[in-house]
Amino acid sequence: MTDVANQPLRVAVVGSGPAGIYTAEALIKQSQDPVEVDVLDRLPTPYGLVRYGVAPDHTSIKSIANYLRRVLEDPAVRFVGGIELGADVTAEELAERYDAVVYATGAMVDRHLGIPGEDLPGSVAATDFVNWYCGHPDMPADRFRLDQEAVAVIGVGNVAVDVVRILAKTADELRETDVPEPVLERLAASRVRHIHMIGRRGPAQAKFTTKELRELGELPSADVVVRPDEIDLDAAARALAEANRQIRGNVQAIHGWASRPPEGRLRRLDVRFWLRPVEILGEGRVEALRLERTRLDETGRVVGTGEFETLEVGMVLRSVGYRSVPLPGVPFDERTSTVPNSEGRVLGADGEPVPGQYVAGWLKRGPTGVIGTNKSDAAETVRSLLADVTPRGDRPTLDDLCAERGLTPVTYADWLAIEKAEAALAQSLGRGERVKLAGPEALRAAISPQR
Repeated sequence: MTDVANQPLRVAVVGSGPAGIYTAEALIKQSQDPVEVDVLDRLPTPYGLVRYGVAPDHTSIKSIANYLRRVLEDPAVRFVGGIELGADVTAEELAERYDAVVYATGAMVDRHLGIPGEDLPGSVAATDFVNWYCGHPDMPADRFRLDQEAVAVIGVGNVAVDVVRILAKTADELRETDVPEPVLERLAASRVRHIHMIGRRGPAQAKFTTKELRELGELPSADVVVRPDEIDLDAAARALAEANRQIRGNVQAIHGWASRPPEGRLRRLDVRFWLRPVEILGEGRVEALRLERTRLDETGRVVGTGEFETLEVGMVLRSVGYRSVPLPGVPFDERTSTVPNSEGRVLGADGEPVPGQYVAGWLKRGPTGVIGTNKSDAAETVRSLLADVTPRGDRPTLDDLCAERGLTPVTYADWLAIEKAEAALAQSLGRGERVKLAGPEALRAAISPQR
């Protein structure tokens, strides 16, 4: 009989983005006993939003991958890529093979506007556009043609700012980044000349961070234009700006744009406030966007004023928030788009914790906070897990199950082969340190010499 006391605690973490890898790190640091952590991902590449969500020209943020790398290289941690929950393995099968399972798959689907015309060709989720320029293997490199002169981006958060900035930059400005070569070619051929960024509220209520906002004003190829009547602050907005440093910085940056006349640069960016989309218009594809002027009522809610305007645009990019999707076999709250939980413990339909099931990251709390927020979030989940779970001794393994099904997981060594191929591609193209491989076939080709 196996001595359970000498067995390591075996934990599966589903999702290899920051939330998942911070969970693995917390398990190593917090556990007083030996622990083995398998970090699973349906993709052959780790790091989640750090690789496929952070804009390619934000290299300082992308450097977080160097920290996450050290966790994956810990002897107690194993990367298991190319294994999809539901398709390759079930939640029940993971529960049989591990002492605990932590779900940390993030929130990568867009929220909908809920207006007529939203499904017209040319109306797309900003998440799809981000995946495209970040080289996500789910997004074909030919997904976007950028053959329209006018584009509207709905939203005034950092994702919207990233999308606008990539649209406004020239291919030469992005040449030293890791944008896939076929995507860079599409950006070089872009016909976009006029970009509208549209927010329902005013500058004092926008969700920008000041650093990202100021970058828009520094774009060498785009004039940034605001309308004085849309950026005037009432007494309540002035009070918000006085009390909050970030809001004050945002307001100062936006008012600084108002004093700069357009210089006739390649592209024009109109940053609009107090407008909400009510209909996307077009015969067969997007041709225009109808907007209603808004204001805040006495309770602080956005309400329409009955004043409308129409913008002629050929594409609408929706950036009004992320949401998580249900995982097969895992409880899910459709109202909040999260897994119901108490301090990371997954709760069943009866409100009681589901033994051995935990959740971390955006799937746990919703799409809030910055990348670093996931660290404290993961630590809380791991404290709950270690308080509840002890090793169970002999059990079947994931390796045996993969062998039975003819599955060959992607290893960390395979991932290093992908990294090496991307560095070699960058060198051959004369483009920075790395150029992402475009598409799943190229990723598989980079791995195949290792096998």
